[in-house]
Amino acid sequence: MRIAYLDCFAGISGDMFLAALLDSGLDPKVLHDAAGALHLNVGLKIEKVDRSGISATRVHVLENGKPAETTHTHSPAEATHQHHHEHHHHPKTQHHHKVGHTHDHDHHHDDHGHSHDHPHPHGRSLSVIRSLIRSAPLAEPVKQTAIQAFELLGASEAKIHNVDIEKIHFHEVGAVDAIVDIVCASAGIHALGIDKWHCSPLNIGGGMVDCAHGRFPVPAPATADLLRGLPTYSAHVEQELVTPTGAAILRALAPTFGQQPAMRVQHIGYGAGSRNHKDFPNVLRLSIGESVEAPSVKDLLSAQNVSSRPEAAPFAAVVEGPASLPQEHGTTTVTVLETALDDLSPQILAHVTESALALGALDVMCTPVQMKKGRLGALITILADDDHAPVLENLLLRETSTLGVRIHHERRSCLDRAHTTVTTPYGDIRIKVGSRNNEVFNAAPEFEDCRTAAAQHNVPVKQVLQAATAAYLQAKQ
Repeated sequence: MRIAYLDCFAGISGDMFLAALLDSGLDPKVLHDAAGALHLNVGLKIEKVDRSGISATRVHVLENGKPAETTHTHSPAEATHQHHHEHHHHPKTQHHHKVGHTHDHDHHHDDHGHSHDHPHPHGRSLSVIRSLIRSAPLAEPVKQTAIQAFELLGASEAKIHNVDIEKIHFHEVGAVDAIVDIVCASAGIHALGIDKWHCSPLNIGGGMVDCAHGRFPVPAPATADLLRGLPTYSAHVEQELVTPTGAAILRALAPTFGQQPAMRVQHIGYGAGSRNHKDFPNVLRLSIGESVEAPSVKDLLSAQNVSSRPEAAPFAAVVEGPASLPQEHGTTTVTVLETALDDLSPQILAHVTESALALGALDVMCTPVQMKKGRLGALITILADDDHAPVLENLLLRETSTLGVRIHHERRSCLDRAHTTVTTPYGDIRIKVGSRNNEVFNAAPEFEDCRTAAAQHNVPVKQVLQAATAAYLQAKQ
């Protein structure tokens, strides 16, 4: 199983996360292509820097050839003064600074030679950001993860301001550099193919931070809400170490928090923040390797007398390295959220189910039901873990016409899940394998892989599904 461990002893921000991905071996083309897909006239500058004697990678987002983080940076007082009439009904997001930047405004402006004579750009609403991401030529999983990060951030902001999420206008996190950070992070996450993410407790730093409505102790309100329930501590420096963007990316990753798990580390990357403290390396460390705790798919198939490389077979089944470890073992508990509706548009119903999956739901189901007065309705059922349940509860209450949501816990019995890869005339297709005690019970091609391959080769999806199934079965002979 391919796993990754984030060591956040110096916090996390969007640009530090991108830099750590690159320093651990991610092809820079993945991030350049993702940034270009947004059509925002942006680019990335990647460089090697020193942080307290440690060589690390630093990533800058460039807008029109200039650092994007300095293009739209204003003090909260100035931003509020210039746009009070425009944003009176659209509360601003809380934070206006990238991690590692000073919060002394005079010093900050001198550093960048920045003038406030030009107008401050408008913040982008969540709907605008969703539309921007959905219209980009990116893989669907990349879009979903990016949108999920913004929706998690928007839910926190809406809670702080006690307004509808669609009335939030993102300023710091709606600026070009933050959009690029989140979208590129999503592209990098999916390109690395990590089966399970792990993360250390988060060092949030200390001191005060300048927000849109005054000075707050670290972490800023939106960041604090995003970090709710996660293990955090404050140490070493009086500086903000976790940004809203970094916290949103972590929430979207949904890692397991704790000590580094048993693993054979193959790649180590250091992503640099902007400051270089004398005795405190301002870096995010990312370790990537293989778990040593459970059998690979090859072992599972071997237990069923399956050869991973059959000779003279028309389709070659190839196990590409260790595959995912079981995600569930035996019986587990899942949170179930349900509501029945007889007055909701099918268009909104489709939007809610799509949003629930983007917000971390394990599964979403809609069942036709007959309700009072003979009305036909729909029962929405969402399965989730405890961490994602509050956001999904808020989604149902906010986006549907329901007046209440039923929430309960159910026991479920799950097969161990893993993947193997088969090679077909249409490319490599992943096969999801369900097993227990090394006995394979189910195996099915990943539909999204088949759909993508079908579009690339202009053939029916069912044809790719059949080819992938045949390749897997031939490998078992």
